[in-house]
Amino acid sequence: MTGGRSDTGRGNSKGQSLIEFSLVCFILFMVVLAVVETGRMVLVNATVANAARAGARYAVVHGSSRTTGSASTDASGPSGNPAQVLTVVKDFASAGLLSPTLLVITVTYPGSSNAPGQLVDVTVSYPYNPLTTFLPFKVNLGSTTQGVIEF
Repeated sequence: MTGGRSDTGRGNSKGQSLIEFSLVCFILFMVVLAVVETGRMVLVNATVANAARAGARYAVVHGSSRTTGSASTDASGPSGNPAQVLTVVKDFASAGLLSPTLLVITVTYPGSSNAPGQLVDVTVSYPYNPLTTFLPFKVNLGSTTQGVIEF
């Protein structure tokens, strides 16, 4: 007796490597998409936060004592949502490839004045739209920045 088993059992495992490869490729593809989507979400969140900072910075240096200049560099506020601050926030966000029409911007002066020493709050919110709709979710990314008016 020279052989105990025959090689007929091996014929059933010919497609095993193909199935394993397809499962591993699918999982790897999903991980790569998740990394790309997370990176994009962090980028959009940083752009929203920086746009809020840019708007607050503009409002801080364009208080009531700033009365000279053209309409675009004149004093901003104290009414809610001054056009100059909204323009600065939208311009900054559009440079970061966000759609300015989807931004929700709120500029408030808690002290009801834009005099030096008063506060200004700039809140920016943006509805995040994922690139992939494999796992659809809706998230609003937002940031609030507060500053003290200097001029």
